[in-house]
Amino acid sequence: MKVDLAAGFDPGSREDWRALALGVLRKSGYEGDDPEGRLATRLYDGVTIAPLYDTLPDAPRLVGRAGAWDVRQRHAHPDARVTREAILADLENGVSSLWLDLTALDPADLPVALDGVLLDLAPVVLDAGGRAARAAHAFLQLTENVELPGGNLGFAPDDPDLGEFAGRAHGRVKLVVVDALAWHDRGAADAQELAASITLGVRALRRLTEAGLPVERAFELVEFRYAATADQFLTIAKLRAARRLWARVAEVAGGPPAQAQHAVTSGAMMTARDPWVNMLRTTLACFAAGAGGADAVTVQPFDAALGLPDAFARRIARNTQSLLVEEAGVARVADPAGGSWYVEQLTDDLANTAWDLFRQAEKHGERVIEEAVSATRERRAADVARRRHPITGVSEFPNLAERLPVREPGHGLAGEPARHAEPYERLRELADRQESRPTVFLATLGPIAVHTARATFAANLFAAGGIATVSGAPEEFARAGTTVACICSSDRLYADQAAQAAAVLREAGAEKVWLAGKGEYEGVDATLFAGCDALRVLETTFDDLGVDR
Repeated sequence: MKVDLAAGFDPGSREDWRALALGVLRKSGYEGDDPEGRLATRLYDGVTIAPLYDTLPDAPRLVGRAGAWDVRQRHAHPDARVTREAILADLENGVSSLWLDLTALDPADLPVALDGVLLDLAPVVLDAGGRAARAAHAFLQLTENVELPGGNLGFAPDDPDLGEFAGRAHGRVKLVVVDALAWHDRGAADAQELAASITLGVRALRRLTEAGLPVERAFELVEFRYAATADQFLTIAKLRAARRLWARVAEVAGGPPAQAQHAVTSGAMMTARDPWVNMLRTTLACFAAGAGGADAVTVQPFDAALGLPDAFARRIARNTQSLLVEEAGVARVADPAGGSWYVEQLTDDLANTAWDLFRQAEKHGERVIEEAVSATRERRAADVARRRHPITGVSEFPNLAERLPVREPGHGLAGEPARHAEPYERLRELADRQESRPTVFLATLGPIAVHTARATFAANLFAAGGIATVSGAPEEFARAGTTVACICSSDRLYADQAAQAAAVLREAGAEKVWLAGKGEYEGVDATLFAGCDALRVLETTFDDLGVDR
């Protein structure tokens, strides 16, 4: 029986929506006549997120993986015996393939690290950087008589030894990793990450075919590694767009259209402070990677920004995937976002933007992408500084009393990501190193109901840099043992009392007086408000308190 969910409702139209949206916007002071433009969000790479989607784009739909994805765990401990124990624990508890970081582990120790692993069942991906040839040689010797089920020898498209190994990969093992994750870690927006990946993928094809491989075989040997972020829709659309882009390359080059995708939860979004929130970030990212059709997914452990993850963190990482696959059923439907007007249009926009940038890079060189990424990195840094890109537990809702878990030093995160939280975390570390914690006095005016909102806002902002706050009436400033104060109240009370409060604070020894809000008042040096440069406020406060940065 067909059920009409819209039965009983009058049909709506875009004009009906526009009229309602304008009515709400005008209550907030908007005087224009373009609700779509007013409510749209422009991403760093120029793609626009509209407030309303009511049509499907005329674009092809390529469905990715069907069924459960490959649960791939990364290992980077320099001790081969420790790595072996961790690998065996992972394989016994839900992990289906291994990602070995051999920049820390000596490739000569592969026989020890993989002792006891059934290499005909568990695919292995090597990641040895400049030692790729040495690692591949050691691995191929170890698996000479093994029919490999998959994996990757881990060569970069530019590796000078790639041609030498072009014909040596056997079984289903691949040869090249197109690491778009590295571009993401440098600050690339999604379309820029896609453009860089296609540029590198085409370069790999050229190198492989120049080494004598047929184009069909060259396509089979290439795997793409993408970042999955907590923005689930963008991640889903990015992976869908990546398949379209690579299919277009295959159409031109005469190869098979399928793209092997390995999605890794973003290292750039991870935090060292309040690391437990990383579990939420990586769960969202893992869901998006699976729903987006990635063939393999790696969840970076929640404590990876602190150093080498412990057994508990690795367990949480693999169980996140098992729960999404086995209990949430995320893998039961192929391309679950397919048909969504929003996701389909976002996929199309990302694909078109990335293709344009790829063509520019083919014509003018990779510097075109590098310049675009540099501009994105600057804009994102500004948004992080102004807390338009909030980071829970760091720039928002920091906990100055937290006790961080201690981890063994090492490359816990894949690659070398420029983490968004680092500017705030450096200030937190600076504050923690002081004999007594830097403190700002919050001078509250009026009843609690009047000053609480802005006092809470100010305390949260200062705590993002590790600065404590104490509050009270302006007359109580001296007991705080600081030289910096911030007046907190309502605009109405500021008009009558801000100048007087500033004078009281000055008389009591305040050398710097902030005000939570906007406006100019006698005796007030500067203001802090939603959207202000929080990092600049914090750095200035450290200077005012005499803390050497």
